[in-house]
Amino acid sequence: MGSNPIPSAIPKASTPLPRGLFFAGGTVRYYIWTAGCQMNKADSQKLAAGLEHLGLRAVTRPEEADLVVLNTCVVRDHAEARAISKLGTLKKLRARGHHFTIAVMGCMVGPRTDELRRRFPYVDVFARPQEFDPILKAIGLDDTGGEFWPTTYALPDSPTAYVPVIHGCDKFCTFCIVPYRRGREHSRPIEDVRAEMEHLANHGIREVTLLGQTVESYGHDLPGQPDLGDLMRALHGIEGIWRIRFLTSHPKDMTQRIVDAVAELPKVCKYFNVPVQSGDNTVLERMRRGYTIEEYREKIELIRRRIPAATITTDVIVGFCGETEEQFRRTHDLLADLRFDKVHVAAYSPRPGTIAWRRLEDDVPREVKMERLHAIEELEAGIAEQINAGLLGARVEVLVESRQDGRWSGRTSSGKLVHFEGRAAIGEPAAVHIEHTSPWSLRGTAVG
Repeated sequence: MGSNPIPSAIPKASTPLPRGLFFAGGTVRYYIWTAGCQMNKADSQKLAAGLEHLGLRAVTRPEEADLVVLNTCVVRDHAEARAISKLGTLKKLRARGHHFTIAVMGCMVGPRTDELRRRFPYVDVFARPQEFDPILKAIGLDDTGGEFWPTTYALPDSPTAYVPVIHGCDKFCTFCIVPYRRGREHSRPIEDVRAEMEHLANHGIREVTLLGQTVESYGHDLPGQPDLGDLMRALHGIEGIWRIRFLTSHPKDMTQRIVDAVAELPKVCKYFNVPVQSGDNTVLERMRRGYTIEEYREKIELIRRRIPAATITTDVIVGFCGETEEQFRRTHDLLADLRFDKVHVAAYSPRPGTIAWRRLEDDVPREVKMERLHAIEELEAGIAEQINAGLLGARVEVLVESRQDGRWSGRTSSGKLVHFEGRAAIGEPAAVHIEHTSPWSLRGTAVG
């Protein structure tokens, strides 16, 4: 990056170039940085696929690029801070003479961008989630048309892929910014999802995760109102696809019919992520989650009764507005009782624009939030260690995803991360004898 001094003046946004001028210098290079959920990763992969189709080439560092895209997340303040830090780095690179177009997309970008343009005047274009055309227009590619993107399928450098099947969210939980950024729920027709999965299967993808902010809301807005179970049954026969996963469930939307489909379809992984967020009914009501703890327990019991060996994970927010020590203790006790395979825990952070930000007081001190977060982490580490220890000496099937530092890595159909040695190949199944377990992963040797 050199040692040139950084000018004190703020570097201005570059002027978008006409198509002919932009491409006059040869192949255009792009760099995409992604933060946040699997939906963001899928969006970045789709954008990359479209750029490759138009002749652009990916590079691994922003300073090598003509187009730099930041796909942002603001669900937590830490994620937003990372995006702002990355923008600061790009500002410095621009000041040092690197000429690239800067695009910011994802959940940082709302319907109005006045404040973002004021804070980051050196950014050339802001695009809402899955709104790719403004980015192309910023580099002079303004004639692709809206019909270009529905048939642009991403091909990840992995045997696994994410396929969004429902966009947006209608839940409007008080803590969540997603409905304001990704809009209302909109399901893709079954035939569209099937076409994408057939394309992926034909290019070596073996495992697909069906994505939605609340994936079990799928289909309510389509003719005939098919549900997630109907979608799984329609996709199950695609040759070449070995595993089908789905993320993320909402307790309110989970039905016997969907659980039955998971139980009956061999390719569908017996894995559920069912966020509870809190173990106290008063807090759940304040969050506007739409269910009680008693109803949540019924859904978990439904899964375990129908699929005893299912892996179940959950999400928890500690320190939400007004959460007392007693209310937190109910969350801790619920997790101790239900014994999830994994708990994703976060300390509450206010998100500007949400209902909680407008109407509730963030009155739990940060040090208390962190104490509660660490207590959940400690509890879950002990539970996960005990659950995984039950696999010591077992033989499991792993879909091999990568190789690093002389070891292969992949996941079981139940979502367990496995590192192992021996003969294997990326994109192929491997039988692994488990020789060591921990709360976070398994380790072993390929056999057979």
